[in-house]
Amino acid sequence: MEQIEAWSEFNVAMVGATAALAGLVIVAASVNIGDIIKEASLTARLAAGISGLVLALIGSAIALIPAVGPVPYGVAMIVIALGAGVFQVQATRRIIENRHPANRLRWLKSAVGFFAPLAYVIGGALLAAGETDGLVWFAVGSIVAIVAALLVSWIVLVEVLR
Repeated sequence: MEQIEAWSEFNVAMVGATAALAGLVIVAASVNIGDIIKEASLTARLAAGISGLVLALIGSAIALIPAVGPVPYGVAMIVIALGAGVFQVQATRRIIENRHPANRLRWLKSAVGFFAPLAYVIGGALLAAGETDGLVWFAVGSIVAIVAALLVSWIVLVEVLR
């Protein structure tokens, strides 16, 4: 539990950053939502990006709960990461189904969204097994979720204007 508390400043920063970024992504997307929803792969990718931010937000918020233990925290993060992974699976399906000639690098586009949930699953398993290195994996997952969400959001907003 001491190790979790040692990450409190990082988690406070991540809660604020991911909440603000998720809000900004939603507002930015809402400007062109009519065009975004016309293309299923864009909608699914945007949802996956937002789910990654929500994963980072929830992960950091749980760490701030007083007296949260490593095992429940680790298990909770595995479950939440798998939930976020469902959004990425749907995005992957939509990306692969899109046979437009301009839709190249399908597997790379799909892989980007899996890194954050994977980091959280690894971190959760380590933490549930008593290894505090799982907290480092959560930090990596948070940072990757932010980068992936920014990348996906930018791509969606540019694609919709083509």
